[in-house]
Amino acid sequence: MALNHIGRFWLCTIKSPFPQNSFNTYRKSVRHFRKGRNDVRTQEAFKLTSGSLETPFSNAHMDSANLSVGRLWKPFIFTIGFSGATFLSCSLWEYENMRSHVVKMLKKPVKFFNKQSEFGVDKTNNLTKEVKKWWNSLTAGQKVFVPICILNVLVFATWRIPRLNKFMLNFFASNPASPHQCLPMIFSTFSHYSGLHLLANMYVLHSFSTGAVHSLGKEQFMTLYLSAGVISSFTSYLYKILRKQPGLSLGASGSIMAILGYVCMQFPETQLGIILVPLFTFSAGTAIKFIVGLDTAGVLMGWKFFDHAAHLGGAATGVIWALWGNQYIWPQREPILRYWHQLRGSIK
Repeated sequence: MALNHIGRFWLCTIKSPFPQNSFNTYRKSVRHFRKGRNDVRTQEAFKLTSGSLETPFSNAHMDSANLSVGRLWKPFIFTIGFSGATFLSCSLWEYENMRSHVVKMLKKPVKFFNKQSEFGVDKTNNLTKEVKKWWNSLTAGQKVFVPICILNVLVFATWRIPRLNKFMLNFFASNPASPHQCLPMIFSTFSHYSGLHLLANMYVLHSFSTGAVHSLGKEQFMTLYLSAGVISSFTSYLYKILRKQPGLSLGASGSIMAILGYVCMQFPETQLGIILVPLFTFSAGTAIKFIVGLDTAGVLMGWKFFDHAAHLGGAATGVIWALWGNQYIWPQREPILRYWHQLRGSIK
């Protein structure tokens, strides 16, 4: 069964904040950065830290004076609005997939003629034929994972373009003190600077995506994944503002924690393992308790190596979805599907 394969994961691959050594140089650093990447002061203000898993810049800091509780309103409204829009969009996506399947089934009597026209395309385009063959060989979970992985890799590559560093810092690293609060809440969940960070997160997502999609379906999976991304960012904002602890965060870990939390709650007896210690196994139920306990300790003790608040927000979203979402929240899309069907009309 697919769930037997999802048990290999690293426990230390989750969403990481930027280092936070001091905050009084932020405005000066940004002012230097704006003068261009060829300016020597720019290079001094934003020094690359090649050995860091968490951050591209060693001294990109935020001003704690901007961390007022009033700044939570816009992120809160954005979290609700984006989650609702995701629920609506994925519901309509599910309807269109079902409609497309019905249309395909109705056209089966003329399959012979369609086959001949498709055969000509495949015969003259071997690359398309091979790609299609490869795509059809993937599981439903892998078909969801591949586009997410490609998007993360593209964002990772964009971080390597020096002239776009300012743009990436503004929109692909979440920061409650920034004037750009809302869009980075979702964009940062597709953002990694370190190759090791990207590899670890994508490995975990790949390991759990097959089981999660098999249980949820790809539309519900994406609803959970995207909603958990903004919810985890909001919990990170909330923690940083309440603690007056500014900092930048990026990584897919909030969303991944939701998927991990859902699978571990839905299939608590599934045996998991650590990639570097293959002989040591434990149940999924034990794993989620340990991870939540570790992140709770990180929040209470103020650890800064990971964004523990974001992890807890993502994990809580996955656990809640396992307990109530699949049974009570997702079925609420049915009126939407009926209304959309009336607008689309009958299949002809």
